[in-house]
Amino acid sequence: MTEIQVQTHDERLIDPISEDPEFDDTRSFVAISGHPIHAMSVAFPVALTFCTFGADIFYWYTGDLFWARAGLWAAGTGFLFGLLAGLSGTAELLLVPGIRARAAAWTHFILAVLLLSLLGTNWGMRLSGFETAVLPYGILMSALCLIVVMIAGWHGGKLVFDYRIGTSTGS
Repeated sequence: MTEIQVQTHDERLIDPISEDPEFDDTRSFVAISGHPIHAMSVAFPVALTFCTFGADIFYWYTGDLFWARAGLWAAGTGFLFGLLAGLSGTAELLLVPGIRARAAAWTHFILAVLLLSLLGTNWGMRLSGFETAVLPYGILMSALCLIVVMIAGWHGGKLVFDYRIGTSTGS
């Protein structure tokens, strides 16, 4: 006769990561008056990534060099502000145990590093001739940056809204 084992509540599987006493410690360490610097600073590279793509579209449509020059400035400024946002985000990832323990934080980090690489490449392509860099590769690079920034931003939003990362009280 075959014996059937029934799992009781005492025998449930327990996630060892979530059982860590520091798992719910998600308060920001890199903050001004309780406001996380990373959350405040990511708006700039995100917006400038959209602006770069928009400038490329307008240049493609109008042929006006103003838009190619605007794309150069937006790409460069987005990259530089992205570096600043990345420094504060990396510090949070490394300093806060509740952030390090979550897979979504590492996914966001990897996507953000990828985005910085793409933004830097996009800017670098334009430095030696912004008017010739837009078509076709600049606009394609800007579109790729736009896709990556949306995915990275979605993961960043998941960390804040679902896991309350960087909030003053944590989970």
